[in-house]
Amino acid sequence: MTGPMSRQGGCLLQNLPERLVLEGYRHWMAGYETGSIEPWERCWNMFTEALGHRNGRDMLAAVSAWARECYMHARQPPQTFPFNCRHICRHECMAMASVAALQHDDEQVAKFCLEQLVHSGGVAQTRRAAWDLADTLSAHGHAMMPVPFPVIASIAMQAPPGRLLH
Repeated sequence: MTGPMSRQGGCLLQNLPERLVLEGYRHWMAGYETGSIEPWERCWNMFTEALGHRNGRDMLAAVSAWARECYMHARQPPQTFPFNCRHICRHECMAMASVAALQHDDEQVAKFCLEQLVHSGGVAQTRRAAWDLADTLSAHGHAMMPVPFPVIASIAMQAPPGRLLH
């Protein structure tokens, strides 16, 4: 595969589920930040290229609902790297790990990540949307890699909010 969803050598983003979640998140946040639907349209094109029309539509619906909850309940303005960047910032790590944790029934990691991302009044809604995304990924045969608690806790401690990880 070529284009925006092609493999990026030597990193986590070689896995399609992680690329879908990360790039979907980045594009949706960009749409909210700019007020433009262009990033969302680009996301639609990426997803349908990678998954086909029906599966792309299902995945986009789940990603957009999850990203909306993350944005609406964010503790701070969401931080993201540019589209297709192979680096992942702290905020993106927490977002991706929350979905992966729910897909692997790791409540400790999911709770920790969600509490890092959103204020307490939004945890339940954001968790529900993350669960729906995790379930949609699974229903289409896409499993994210689990993230152990010591790894995600270390990321949270080493990188204060707003600082980018390289």
